[in-house]
Amino acid sequence: MEPRAPDDSTSPTPTLPEALLPLLTMLILFLGSVVFLETSAELLVVILLLSAGVAGAVARRHGVGWDRIQAATGERLAAVLPGILILLAIGLLIATWVLSGTVPFLVYWGVRLLDPEHLVVTAFLSTACMSLVTGTSWGSAGTIGVALMGTAAALDVPLPVTAGAVVSGAYFGDKLSPLSDTTNCSAIGAGAPLYTHIRHMLWTAVPSFVAAILVYTLVVDAGTGSRGQGLPESARVLLADLEAVFHLGWIVLLPPAVVIWSITRKIPPALALAASSLLAAIIGIAAQGFGVLEAVAAAVAGFRVEFLASAGVDPAEVGPAFVTLVERGGLYSMANTLVLILSAFLLAGAMHASGSLDLLIRTMLGAVRSVFGLVAATMASGGVMIALTSHGLVTALVIGELFQGAYDEQGMARENLSRSLEDSVTITEPIMPWTVSALFMATTLGVSTVSYAPWAVFCYGGPMFSLVLAGLYRRTGIGLTRAARS
Repeated sequence: MEPRAPDDSTSPTPTLPEALLPLLTMLILFLGSVVFLETSAELLVVILLLSAGVAGAVARRHGVGWDRIQAATGERLAAVLPGILILLAIGLLIATWVLSGTVPFLVYWGVRLLDPEHLVVTAFLSTACMSLVTGTSWGSAGTIGVALMGTAAALDVPLPVTAGAVVSGAYFGDKLSPLSDTTNCSAIGAGAPLYTHIRHMLWTAVPSFVAAILVYTLVVDAGTGSRGQGLPESARVLLADLEAVFHLGWIVLLPPAVVIWSITRKIPPALALAASSLLAAIIGIAAQGFGVLEAVAAAVAGFRVEFLASAGVDPAEVGPAFVTLVERGGLYSMANTLVLILSAFLLAGAMHASGSLDLLIRTMLGAVRSVFGLVAATMASGGVMIALTSHGLVTALVIGELFQGAYDEQGMARENLSRSLEDSVTITEPIMPWTVSALFMATTLGVSTVSYAPWAVFCYGGPMFSLVLAGLYRRTGIGLTRAARS
């Protein structure tokens, strides 16, 4: 059968209200769900599909058919395939790390050694260090972040606050690490030297870091009420169960060591996580006494407490906290997230095919009249594009290319552009509930985006301090850099 001719003989020309209509639809439906209904992943899918339907109607009105929308959606899915593979690898890794005793070991010593008063701050600092060393926010949240969430549950520390701290720490490193792909692509997209770009980001990263430390310290001191009370009974029961079921020797730290070594050696994250998962499965069989069939079942469908029988432990003897900790992970655990990603990309594909996305960015660029306006337009454009594409690398490259000339005309150095990209793209994506990163964090940490987003302090600090510095630049002359005169 001969291929059908594409239906894009004429370029679509939507009006600005038409271009905004799908986004307004999504915003109104989302806010309505927060106010009147209990927000859920299923409701978010419906909101995205309804918004995509509106975007499709706009596209159809301008002569764009389903084939073109479908092709645009497919292009976006292909662009984020590495991220999807990481998503699946994290599901695999969580289940096998439970099987090997890695997660139980980290939770066990986290409960034994960490003071509940300082757990949230510890969660932020430890994930920040992990992501700074490895350059991956997802890998940091999916490894040490999962263990910290288990520890928080055992110590009765609020899970949304802990998840917000984990997300903040994970994106601190993702923003500043020279190993991070988003850090490199933001510098490339803006045409700025990498280490100049990283140094310039300290203007917004340092105050955001300090603000996060202060908030987490004050919240925990005021909110946990755990000073001097010792371990809760549920935590003591959990520790006893972990000791009874798993062999908690140092061998269980080999899987995380493989992750850190592999990523610092610039092995692709999905392959690094898969290698760690394979080693964890072997340790689970050889050291923990689980069978091969249980290891396979855990990798695919997640760890289940029934698997304890193969290791000679009666599943009925463990407490509910233990069950909550270990029953997680597996490739299937990411299925709902993949449906949400597809729904979001249908919306993005329809808006791209109709020309709405390009129109919105051009409109924001055309409104630039000052340095503050330039930074604000950059961040608004980056925010809109990352919200619709969930692809930070493409967003940084496209928006960077579009705005380079405007920064040159204003006499501003390119590192101002690259920092604006990071502060609007890299660290805001995980607090937009429909994006790939937010869905990953919510699925991995077991806390909805709406619940953890208010506590992801670092993710708000970047945009806020970036705009403040730009707004005060004419008076202070600090925080931004003029271009060197040739």
